[in-house]
Amino acid sequence: MPSWSHLLSSIAISYLFLQGSASSVKGKPSTKGAAKKSGKRDGTVKYEVWGSDQSNSVPGITSPGTKGGFVWIWNSTQVDTQIDGDGDAVPMTCTPTQANGPCNILDVFPQGLVDSATGLTLAELPGFGRLHSIIQDPFGKYTAASLFVPGGGYVGIIDTNTKQAIGLFRVTGFTFEGQTTSARSVHMCIWSADGKALLVSNLNGKAIERIDITRNNQNVITDLQFNKAATMGLGRNMAVAEEASVFSGPNAFGVNLIGSVVGSYEDADLGDVTPNGVCKENGCGTAPDGEAGGRPNNLPICPITSSNGLVYSTLAGGGLIILDSSTTPMAIVGEYGNRVVYGAGCGGVQKNNQVFLNAGVAASGAGATQSMFAVVSFDDTQYTVSRPQNTPMPVRVFQDAGNTMTGGNIEGGIVANESGQLPGLTTRRDSHGMTVAGDYIHAVDRIQNVIESFHVDTYERTTYDLESLTGTNGRTGAASKCFQRSVLDDADLILNDPAPDLLETSPDGEYLMVAFRGPVPVSVEHGGQGSCPGVGIVQVLEDGKSGKLLDVLRSTNTVDTHVPGDIPGGIAYKGAERSDIHGAIVVAK
Repeated sequence: MPSWSHLLSSIAISYLFLQGSASSVKGKPSTKGAAKKSGKRDGTVKYEVWGSDQSNSVPGITSPGTKGGFVWIWNSTQVDTQIDGDGDAVPMTCTPTQANGPCNILDVFPQGLVDSATGLTLAELPGFGRLHSIIQDPFGKYTAASLFVPGGGYVGIIDTNTKQAIGLFRVTGFTFEGQTTSARSVHMCIWSADGKALLVSNLNGKAIERIDITRNNQNVITDLQFNKAATMGLGRNMAVAEEASVFSGPNAFGVNLIGSVVGSYEDADLGDVTPNGVCKENGCGTAPDGEAGGRPNNLPICPITSSNGLVYSTLAGGGLIILDSSTTPMAIVGEYGNRVVYGAGCGGVQKNNQVFLNAGVAASGAGATQSMFAVVSFDDTQYTVSRPQNTPMPVRVFQDAGNTMTGGNIEGGIVANESGQLPGLTTRRDSHGMTVAGDYIHAVDRIQNVIESFHVDTYERTTYDLESLTGTNGRTGAASKCFQRSVLDDADLILNDPAPDLLETSPDGEYLMVAFRGPVPVSVEHGGQGSCPGVGIVQVLEDGKSGKLLDVLRSTNTVDTHVPGDIPGGIAYKGAERSDIHGAIVVAK
């Protein structure tokens, strides 16, 4: 098991910060909670910080992110202790046999669990790895863990109080135009606002699937049903190759998992055409492509749910599908082309009746020369019935002037950006991850190490950085704690490079907890290399308008012994660190 202690650095490095940020503000702490200028708070609001580590949790694996993963959990008392300078936060355990964390996902979901479809144990099946995200339910009682190895397709549910696994499913394997063998993977899962459903992005299978949830009057889950009939296919000429399945057997505490698979794929929507009579995905042959560029590649990226029971599904090639998640099968009530909603968006939040979505660079190799930062806003009240194409139009909140003409964007004339990902040198941008703090949404730039905040009513933009002590000086000022927490076993690795990713706001509104990537990024290698893997603690300033990095809850993994290849646009890292935190959440206690 990896050590939880961090590494300290003693060598100063500075680089030029990205020029032209929208605005800067002085570091006045938020007035919403009890934070002082030191970053301290009164500690009356208790919570846990959860980080999902994509790296392998066993040695001897030759490929990155293919076996296991780690859940890093720190309670707020430990977080406060670290912020106060009284020692590093110690991660919690998830099993009865270990004193401390991190939690090996192979222990949380024991390898003796049995698959209903094949009769094989989890140990005998491929693809149980790459812990891409952990998302909590509306009540903070459970989390959904997405294992993202292509061909794997696993989603597990964990009790946040006991840390016990309660259910494990494997999503449907599909074939479709251009894919003749079974394809499936779980990129991200998100809960419905009422907690009665878990919506699953089956990325490689080009489908959104649903797990129906039964709870008692204390919101404790009593049953889990993978509903085959609810499925919405997004590809062309789709067919079921391998049916969804559920796992049975005891968890790490000896308690049997729950769950079943119900319904029929005959009732699912696996057709090629939307209610408006156009192709779900361009080139279906039985209908015209959608307007405004249509949807050229419908790998579903990140489903975002709303208070009205809708699912906003961003797509790899751009465009958007909005689903009513309450019907069986789920029904398309809104559709947009990729000239309106650009591709590769993964980050969205709801504030009042607005649903904000971002767009970023492609995760594939094509993304290595892309630059994209865009934000749009939808009125969530407008989809009570199925709407015509691209109706109503969203608000364009922000479009970076340096966006390349990719993912549906045809503005600006920039075909490619070959500046790589090294801090201080690259001009590329990649919007990824979003949260709400007060009346502001905060959207991460994974490459530039900045966060953009937007007022939810005026859309006023403020830029603050994660590289400087103040959040306003970039790489020219005194460095943030990422510098001191950086990996030091390769002299070529640029220090003070947070590479921020998915994030969430603490219940008291004082902090943003931000996933920081590692020197060997498992996914999006061309934009995800960082030097201080873990979870960044960002103090919220100016009532949500800005922020600054206070410290890093460092993660580490030297159990993973795979030999990394080249990092496109980055440093060919030669050290031993493999930790790669892709997502962070904050669970109220």
